[in-house]
This record gives sequence, structure tokens and C-alpha cells, in this order.
Amino acid sequence: MTAMKSMNMIEAINSAMDIMLARDPGVVIFGEDVGYFGGVFRATAGLQKKHGKTRVFDTPISECGIVGVSIGMSAYGLRPVPEIQFADYIYPGLDQLVSEAARMRYRSAGDYICPITIRSPFGGGIFGGQTHSQSPESLFTHMCGVKTVIPATPYDAKGLLIAAIEDNDPVVFFEPKRIYNGPFTGYYDRPVEPWSKHAASQVPEDYYRIELGKAAIVRAGGALTILTYGTMVHVAMAVVEEMGVDAEVIDLRTLLPLDIEAIEASVKKTGRCMVVHEATRTSGFGAELAALVQERCFYHLEAPVERVTGFDTPYPHSLEWAYFPGPIRIGAAIDKIMKD
Repeated sequence: MTAMKSMNMIEAINSAMDIMLARDPGVVIFGEDVGYFGGVFRATAGLQKKHGKTRVFDTPISECGIVGVSIGMSAYGLRPVPEIQFADYIYPGLDQLVSEAARMRYRSAGDYICPITIRSPFGGGIFGGQTHSQSPESLFTHMCGVKTVIPATPYDAKGLLIAAIEDNDPVVFFEPKRIYNGPFTGYYDRPVEPWSKHAASQVPEDYYRIELGKAAIVRAGGALTILTYGTMVHVAMAVVEEMGVDAEVIDLRTLLPLDIEAIEASVKKTGRCMVVHEATRTSGFGAELAALVQERCFYHLEAPVERVTGFDTPYPHSLEWAYFPGPIRIGAAIDKIMKD
């Protein structure tokens, strides 16, 4: 019987990396402040001391260099797990990721793989302003050859990260920093509950994995399908519970590969679909989801697909909660779609 332990998301992510460092000598972890200091959010705390400075080490402040070195390491048979300290700073590494990592298997006709897992905290809700709050996930779903993973619970974070590290293709693993220490209902003026009060904080201490590309139905329902991921899973859950709506909430967990079968089955059952994400609206991943639902479920829809998202502006600091797609905006969208 596998021993279970209550963990927050940071501890679960740390546990996943600890296990993979021990299981696979090819796994190496590096990034800005991840070694001696243990990461700005402490996700790598203790790993350098336990596994050594050649397995867990600090890098210069160069995201382009971090991604480029990762690709070279993977070509020589290693499994790098670099950290980009905030997703807002991942852009200098895009050229390496798009032009090299994503194309490695294709351009070599399968002779080379690129098993890198780029971890990065993302999203708002912590008053990080425009340079520490962005949600750029849709950019990576547009890159053929890159997988995009976003956990919403400590249990999922550990299982998905282990699967990502073991995957032979590049994976971008976004960690919703607003829920590192506990789930967030969107009611910023209410006390924060720790993960220890929630069942999803019970995480196996040993190895386990969650297959990439499989969504989770976190709440069953028959009147409305809500598609979401990351922090917004908990916000959507809180809203439908308070409103008493018979909504089915699906945590996508991975955006690419996408569990389109689970989405299609749910929408055909409920007849209504709403997409919720924190990223900006235009060309956000919600647009792709809405298109897929319309293409596959058109004759089952009772109303147009509704989207609740961030706005097409830089993430504001002083107006954070006006930007954040919280309970008021989600509730209004639910009222609208249920009346159509």
C-alpha cells in the first residue's frame, strides 16, 4: 500500500523532481536560483543538497541560454528539467523552443528526441503586475511538437510532472502560482484555505504518473459544461456550487494533447458549453476550444458557446480583481447561457 501524505502544490512538484532525480541519472534540474536557494517559490528546495551540484544547479539570467542548453543536453541523452522563474520571461527562449526543440524529432526523421520539461509559474492573483502575471499558454499550443500541461491540484501536479519528465517530446509545464499553497475560489476578500483541508492534497509519497492528454471531470452535471484549467478550475467550482447550477466542470489538465473525446461527450450530454481561462481573450486557448465544440457538437448545442476570460490588456496591478475573471463575471455568463 502506497503511503499518502498531505502536500501543497509546491511540495508535490518538489517530490516529483526528487523521485525522478533518483530514478533516472539523466534527469538534471537547473534555472535561476533553483540550486542553493531552492527556487523563488521553493519548489526545488533541498534537491541540490540531496542530489548534488551536477544534478541541480543555478544558471545565469538568460532564458534563451537556459532553453538552448536544455536542447543540447537532450540531444546527448539527458532529460533536462529547466525552470523559467516566471512565465512572463519565457519569451527570449521561444526561438530555441520553436525552431529547435519542437522540430528535433521531425527534422531528424526520428533519430533524435528532445525530452525536456520546462517548468514555469504562471498566472495572476498575487499582485505581480504586468511582468509577473501573464498566462501565455496559447502560444505553446500553437507549436507543433510541444506539449502543454497545467495542473490544478497537488495530486495532479506530481503525477503529471513525472509523466512530462518521462515523455520523449518537449513539454511546457505551467504551474498556477496562485494555488501553490491552497485552492482559490476567486473571492479575494475571503480567508485562504490551505491545501491540507482538501482531498486533492493527499499525494502518494512514491512514484506514480498521470497520462498526458486525459482530462478530469471534477464535477458531474447535466445542464452545462464548463471547460477550464489551472486556478480557474477552483473558481468555476465555487461559482457553480454557490449558484446551484447543474454544471459539469472539466479540468483539461493538458491543453496539448487535448482530451477532445471527454469534451465532446460532455457537451453532447449537456447541450451548453462555457470556457473559462485567465489569459487574454483574443487568440486565447478558449477560442480554440469554442471552435472545436462548434465543429463537433453543433447540432447538440442549445446556446452559443460562452467565454469568460481576461481582457485584451496588459495585466493591471491596481485593478487586478477587475481583470481577473472572478465569480461575478462567471456568474453573469452562467445566467446568460442558461437563459438562451
